[in-house]
Amino acid sequence: MSAKLFHGSCHCQKVKFEALLDFSKGTGRCNCSFCTKSRNWSIQTKPENFKLLSGADLLSDYSKSGIVNFRIGDSMAPYTNHHMFCKACGIRLFSLGNIPEIGGDYVSIAVASLDNVDFKEVMLAPIRYMNGRDNDWFHTPEFTGHL
Repeated sequence: MSAKLFHGSCHCQKVKFEALLDFSKGTGRCNCSFCTKSRNWSIQTKPENFKLLSGADLLSDYSKSGIVNFRIGDSMAPYTNHHMFCKACGIRLFSLGNIPEIGGDYVSIAVASLDNVDFKEVMLAPIRYMNGRDNDWFHTPEFTGHL
């Protein structure tokens, strides 16, 4: 599978986006406290491959480092992660951040928020498991069945 354009939205359809994604590069799951509680399954892309189509005024930002207002695509301080969700329906759509070890700025999109995804095809994509709970992000945790 090569990169193709996907559309996504929240449950109430007030926040919509599109993103160029390549599932052949894999998806990710993590065992950090946030990802475990939200059962996050995501796919990453660069900010230039992501476009918010509607609902910017309905997005809210949750981050352990505090709420920060920024435009999608702006550079952010290292090791930031901002989880964006719809204020109207509560669905988490994507996260924005900057981690130098993975190439800097990124958008991590919740696979479940994609509208035109073929899950049969997506299930064939490799999954990278990250050990966020132990702050050992680039190694697979011992247990992954719950992720």
